[in-house]
Order: sequence, then structure tokens, then C-alpha cells
Amino acid sequence: MSLAFRRVACDRGGRRLFDDVSFALAAGEAAVVAGPNGVGKSSLIRIAAGLLPPAEGEVTATERIALLAEAAALDAERTVREGLAFWAALDGADGVTVAQALDAVGLAALAGVPVRMLSTGQRRRVAMARVVASGAPIWLLDEPGNGLDSASVGRLEALIARHRDGGGIVLAATHLPLAIPGAQTIVLSGEEAA
Repeated sequence: MSLAFRRVACDRGGRRLFDDVSFALAAGEAAVVAGPNGVGKSSLIRIAAGLLPPAEGEVTATERIALLAEAAALDAERTVREGLAFWAALDGADGVTVAQALDAVGLAALAGVPVRMLSTGQRRRVAMARVVASGAPIWLLDEPGNGLDSASVGRLEALIARHRDGGGIVLAATHLPLAIPGAQTIVLSGEEAA
């Protein structure tokens, strides 16, 4: 299992955000993409997910990918359980149930609540439950700590550790501190955009 970037560059809005980014992650490994706002952290995650083509270079992933992005893409009128079940079926989830995923993020008690009733932090945790429920070996996490209190950040860090212990790969872009022991750090400085 692997996720690899080979000399990847990203252009957005007519300017080069980053250039010549290379790294490789194998089973159980993680990387954290760091840098100030606007340097392309989210764009790098989108490129890894196949949602944005690289301006140069190549990205390869040998397993299924789950993406945590800014928008959770959950129907506000469905219950949390229904929304997650919908995505789990589309993702071809294997081995993790929606109930287990909700329990993992501490939201089992809210399974029957409509998504529109959730707080910002709860929505973010449900989005993380969607990643867990996907059963995907590669997790791409864009600002996973946004909107979370310290207890929820601790739970997120534990989920990442458990995923890696099971052989999963994690690529996380964040401007907030996130404890991911042994993770590579990919620093985007924004110098190319200056």
C-alpha cells in the first residue's frame, strides 16, 4: 500500500502555489502538510484525492482513499445515521459499521438527530465518522481539527493512531497543532507564490 507524490506542482488562479513536492507514504505512515494560509495545503490534499490535477508531476495511490474536506457533503435533512449509511454504501465500506464509526467519534447518541441540528464541532466529527466508516486504507484529512474542542482533537489523534496501527496511511493538512508521532512534515512555504 502506498501514496506517493513525484515532483508535483500546483497552479491555482494563475499562480504557482507550490513546486517540486515529492514524498512517499507506506502502510502505517503519515505526513502532515504545514504552512501559512494560502500556500496550497488544501490544494495538495485535493490533488492527492484526484479532485485537482497537478500542474506538473505525478501522484499514485494503490488503495482506496477517504477524504475529509471542509464540506461534509451530508444531507441536512437526513439523520446522522442515514447520511453516513448513504456514504458508506457508496464508498463500498467493508469491516466498519456506521454505528462503530459514530462510537469512534463519540457521537453514537446523536445517530437519530438530523444533520441540520448539529453544532459545527459535531458536524466535523460526523465528517470524520464518514472517513472511518468508509473503510478506506488511505485517509486524506484537510484541516481535521477545525471546529473541534480539545477533547475531540484528542479523539481525532487517537483515531489517526489506530488507523496507522492497522496499516493505514494518513495525509493531513493543518495549521493547528495535531499530535501524529513519527509523521513526515511537508512544509509549503509559499515562496513560489511570492
